[in-house]
Amino acid sequence: MKSLFAMTAACLALATSAPVLAQDAGPDFTDPALVARGAVVANAGDCAACHRAVETHGAPYVGGYKIASPLGDIVAPNITPSKSAGIGGWSFADFDNAMRKGKRPDGANLYPAMPYTDYQGISTADMQALYAYFMHGVKPVDTKAAETHLPFPFGIRMLMGPWNWLFTSDKPFKATANLSPEAQRGQYLVETLGHCGSCHTPRNMLMAEKPSEALGGADLSGWHAPNITSDPISGIGGWSQADLVAYLRDGRAPGKGIAAGGMAEAVEHSLQHLPEADLVAIAAYLKASQPIRDPRDTRPAFGWTETRPVKLAAYEPGNGATEASYSDSSTTDGAFLYDGACASCHGMDGKGTKDHFYPPLVGSVTTGAVNPANLVMTILGGVDRESGVGHAFMPAFANQMTDEQIAAVANHVLQRFGRPDTLVTKDMVATARAGGGKPLLLKIMPWLMGLAAAVFAALSFFAIRRGQRRAARRTA
Repeated sequence: MKSLFAMTAACLALATSAPVLAQDAGPDFTDPALVARGAVVANAGDCAACHRAVETHGAPYVGGYKIASPLGDIVAPNITPSKSAGIGGWSFADFDNAMRKGKRPDGANLYPAMPYTDYQGISTADMQALYAYFMHGVKPVDTKAAETHLPFPFGIRMLMGPWNWLFTSDKPFKATANLSPEAQRGQYLVETLGHCGSCHTPRNMLMAEKPSEALGGADLSGWHAPNITSDPISGIGGWSQADLVAYLRDGRAPGKGIAAGGMAEAVEHSLQHLPEADLVAIAAYLKASQPIRDPRDTRPAFGWTETRPVKLAAYEPGNGATEASYSDSSTTDGAFLYDGACASCHGMDGKGTKDHFYPPLVGSVTTGAVNPANLVMTILGGVDRESGVGHAFMPAFANQMTDEQIAAVANHVLQRFGRPDTLVTKDMVATARAGGGKPLLLKIMPWLMGLAAAVFAALSFFAIRRGQRRAARRTA
């Protein structure tokens, strides 16, 4: 009887411990199905856009790409499974900790250019699949990326500790209850894996996203990531679901606009590779998101559809500029510059080509926006994007035109094809060329450092005086 009782107890113990043992063992990270799922998660997370090689056609995830931030360039590290240069020696716990909390295995803090504040909401199943993909679906490359060196004091990674305490949490993703299952899936993609708020949400003085203005639009490295809330005037409320899916998949939506800059990179490296159902889900969530209105907007940015006439003489020599200015390319006549640099693709009437291979400037979110930053940056940097509908290319004019000339072309485009009350100045172009305006934190940092030095000096002075008084009492 005692033997039977012992056997029964042993069986019960084995039965109750088996799930724990299975949980401790975790999934089989070599499982091809899990690795394949991880590849889909990596596409949704847009990992390749940042962790690519400096050369755009280099090995994937080898790092070295410089992510422009207002505080300086942040170099994306090698995240291949190389044990000497990448993350090949990381356990799943190490990987999970870096993804959710921005903490490397050596204890160093990551910078939030790595969007761990969004990734902290990734499901455990997706995180496990992502780890399986990077460990067993990516080729290891033993090339170490350069280290990030931000200017003092931002280069002190320990300072990220208080920032993380303020702006990160361990809360899992929680879908909004009144959304459809499709829109809830879109919310998960937008708020976690796709980390859309990293660009499209304005930031506070300490460079953290403002939850109250989520997806309301933000300035970033000279570009303006537009409002993508459901507002019909300032956001994407006037876009159809088909418009949004086409834009996410192809980088263009006829009658709305084209993707350039960081959005073009997101389309090329991430969005076009997602399942169609996920693109539809993203569109469904954006259409259901909390609307945010800019009081300066009187109509949607794509609603400026009229072409305003200009005299043909404006495109001919003798319209006020001198022959000498044409010969040395110093003219600042916007109409003349547009004719020479833009009209062959976009047309004299700004309507582009019928197949939209060369997009129209009329009825475009770029020319109708209250903020002309994206028009200026597109002229400066051009467009170079690969998608399922082909290679979209526009030459960059940063080295061909001066700030004044780019302002002149932009103003001509705005006056004829876009929002005519918007004005671009050469100073605005110069700021855009330099990577955009400085955030408040960067502007006041010298004063903060001076104040800190003064406080330290005062405390040191009082400590020394106190020590001298104590020494005097002892000798008295």
